[in-house]
Amino acid sequence: MCVDTRMIKNSSKVPSYAIGNNKFNKMNINNHRPKILVTNDDGVRAKGIKILTEIAKEFGDITVVAPDGPRSGMSNAITVQDPIRLKLVHEEEGLRVYRCSGTPVDCVKLALNQLYDERPDFVLSGINHGPNSSISLLYSGTMGAAIEGCLHNIVSAGFSLCSYSSDADFSQAKPFVRKVLAELISNGLPQGVCLNVNIPEGEPVGIKVCRQGKGLWVEEFQKRQDPVGRDYYWLTGYYENHEPGAEDSDIHALDNKYVSVVPVTVDMTSYEMLDKLNGWSLNNVEVKKI
Repeated sequence: MCVDTRMIKNSSKVPSYAIGNNKFNKMNINNHRPKILVTNDDGVRAKGIKILTEIAKEFGDITVVAPDGPRSGMSNAITVQDPIRLKLVHEEEGLRVYRCSGTPVDCVKLALNQLYDERPDFVLSGINHGPNSSISLLYSGTMGAAIEGCLHNIVSAGFSLCSYSSDADFSQAKPFVRKVLAELISNGLPQGVCLNVNIPEGEPVGIKVCRQGKGLWVEEFQKRQDPVGRDYYWLTGYYENHEPGAEDSDIHALDNKYVSVVPVTVDMTSYEMLDKLNGWSLNNVEVKKI
């Protein structure tokens, strides 16, 4: 099911902090200004993270911890063989900005361990320069960071714009990012669930809550030679949509100029296969004694 949630672009920038059963909702704008951790995989100097930080500042106090350079395709990678460097590069009221030598997930882990006495209320990742719809979310450093926040039971979301330009135009995306963030703060998320938000290039016509599209990146490697004659390979390829007729996927939403919002779960268990696997003869193994 793909739910169309068209929005009014001039809606209030300030959310109402709901008091509800979800523990993430139990905050009051009069006595609690949310603590928001912002990161990305394009690097601390990227335009997208500056836009996301600008919007997030309307809602809370911001700590930015982002890689010191591009880390696209890092997924959930962590640094285990090298030291990680962290440097404060900017500070003002309600905003601290750090650059980190690690991956996007390193940024989240390090921030939670070293920069917060109490965990932040939200982890926001992006805005990525390029889509992270469909299967791309598995490779995405942007979503890897959001998933890491989710693993720590922090309300988390990743945002991506369908433009690879380093100078992409985010002006028409801003109201939609603001709207999703306001709803995220007001409603919270269940533990183990985060959001994957993708925004079409140009002017979106609305927002659709969708499922992840089914498809595959078909890799092609270009073989080249360096100046001394050694072979090397450059990854290229294209996206292959495995369900072009589906109208309830994030791919369809983006193709039709909608912002896609996909709830992502960190539990990758295929529950429908549990009983079937238990029906296999997995325990009937003959063990030979030596």
